[in-house]
Amino acid sequence: MSHTVDPNAVGADDTATFEAERARLTGIAYRLLGSVGDAEDVVQEAWLRWARADRTAIEHPPAWLTTVVGRLGLDRLRARRRDRTDYVGPWLPEPIVEPVADPAAVAELADSLTTAFLVLLETLAPDERLVVLLADVFAEPFPAIADVLGRTPDATRQLAVRARRKLATAREGRSDTPRPSAAEQWSVANRFVAAVMTGDLDEVRRLLDPAVVLVGDGGPARHAARRPVLGPERVARFVINIARRVPQGAEVAAVWVNGAPGLLVTVRGRPDMVLALDVRDARVQRVFSILNRDKLAAVGRSIALR
Repeated sequence: MSHTVDPNAVGADDTATFEAERARLTGIAYRLLGSVGDAEDVVQEAWLRWARADRTAIEHPPAWLTTVVGRLGLDRLRARRRDRTDYVGPWLPEPIVEPVADPAAVAELADSLTTAFLVLLETLAPDERLVVLLADVFAEPFPAIADVLGRTPDATRQLAVRARRKLATAREGRSDTPRPSAAEQWSVANRFVAAVMTGDLDEVRRLLDPAVVLVGDGGPARHAARRPVLGPERVARFVINIARRVPQGAEVAAVWVNGAPGLLVTVRGRPDMVLALDVRDARVQRVFSILNRDKLAAVGRSIALR
């Protein structure tokens, strides 16, 4: 069956209905999959299904589209998890990089977009991940989530309870204080980056949480730490060594990475590395280093999601 859509078959109102939901649907798919490209593919497939559907029979288009994106995303997530057994080293989500703006303007939804939160979601099974996102991030009612999953509302609530318990266990040993304001995060990040770039080992150590963890994702082609780096001493030396290896002539820019402070290193106009920092209690609690160039393909693009 051809997937070609006759643009004349989709009226302006139906197109507007879908476009009004696109950023939300992309946000669901990205948080579920941790991949900009996969999220956009899922939303595009949802558009094709919307275009082919009998739209006069769809009573609540946002709910219908959420169901389609949720199911498509789950299928893709399950397939990706089977394929990931061969991935080299730790896996991190594709970063969403934005230029520095007024810290007060950082979106309130940033907490659910941070690299730290997306990594935490990796501890969940696919169905658990989706129910947490739809219930706790997008405030979808359990009967609607149950329809996406093909479960009863009661079973879906129990799934959410188990998923939240898993997340609480995964958070053990980490600070549970709320993230500070964007301005405070930015201040700590600036001091940290300045100390790293000047090789001030003592200052870097002072700015690291005692339980700091660094996770690097180089994929199969880039050299990166194959296991998490633990503790202020090892992390401090590691990040200073990374800074020393930045090629001469590279551009280093302060950016927001998934709503958290970070750095973008560009070599000859091409994104080479993204560093994201998780700041809590005036210290850097986690450092995420994304070097896999396949995951940097969307850097520089404007990505609309909620």
